[in-house]
Amino acid sequence: MSTTGATADPLAALGNLPGVADSVESVRKAVDRVYGHRVMRRRSNEITSEAALRGARGSAALSGADWALEEVRRRSDFSGDDEARTLGAALRLTAEAGQLLSIWRQSPLRVLARLHLVAAADKAEHVGRPRQADEPVDEPLIDLPLPGAAEMHGRLEGLAEIVIAGGSAPALVTAAVVHGELLALRPFTSHNGLVARTAERIVLVGSGLDPKSVCPAEVGHAELGQDAYLEALRGYLSGTPEGMAAWIAHCGRAVGLGARESMAVCEALQRGAA
Repeated sequence: MSTTGATADPLAALGNLPGVADSVESVRKAVDRVYGHRVMRRRSNEITSEAALRGARGSAALSGADWALEEVRRRSDFSGDDEARTLGAALRLTAEAGQLLSIWRQSPLRVLARLHLVAAADKAEHVGRPRQADEPVDEPLIDLPLPGAAEMHGRLEGLAEIVIAGGSAPALVTAAVVHGELLALRPFTSHNGLVARTAERIVLVGSGLDPKSVCPAEVGHAELGQDAYLEALRGYLSGTPEGMAAWIAHCGRAVGLGARESMAVCEALQRGAA
C-alpha cells in the first residue's frame, strides 16, 4: 500500500471497489443479528469472553497451532513447546487488545509495539520495536516477498498516518487494510500474523462496528483456511483493484463467520446447553 499522493481519506476509494459495498452491508447485517439476540441483552459479557477465547484459538491456528477449542479451554500452562507458546501469545494478545482501544487512534505505532511486546514475552531481543536492517523475520507460514527495513518503516509510518487521520471508509475496509498491510510488511521479527489479526480486531471494535468484541474475525479466517487466507493476501499484495476487493471480501466473510459463531453460542446459552 502506497500513500504517495494520497488524499485526506486514501481508503475511501476502496469502499467503491466492485463487491466491497456488498461485503460491508453483509457484515453489518451479520453483526446486527448477534447484537439483536435476546441473550446479548442479559449475558453479553459471557459472549465477549467466549468470543475472545475462540478468536485467540483461530488466530493461533493460522500461526501453526491448530488446537481443539476444548484443549485451549482446559490448558493453563502455555509455556511448553512452540505451539503452546503460540497459543499463549494469542490469548495474551486478545486480553490486551481491549486495553489499547483508546490509544489506537492517537498512536497506532505505540499500540503495535505493545502488541509485539505482549506476544513475544519470552524473547529478550528485538521485542517491541520494528525490525532493523538484516534482522531475520520468523514467520514461516507467510511465504511472501519481504520488504526491506527502510521500505517497511516508511510504509508503517504511512499506515499510522492514515489511522490517525481517520476518514469515511467503512470499518471493514480500514480493518482489512491494517491487517493486510501488517502481514505484507511483517514489521517485527516474530508474531506478525498474531499482531496483524489483533490489530484488525482493535479496528473493528474501536470503530463501533463490534463494540463488545463478539464477532471474532479470527474464527472466520481460521475456518476459511490457511490456503484461502494466503491467496486473498496475495490479492492485497498485488495492489490491483480486483486483488484489493478480494482481500476485503475475504475479511468480510471472516467477520461474518465470527458473527455466526457467536450466534451459535447465544443459541446454546438460550437453550441452557452452554
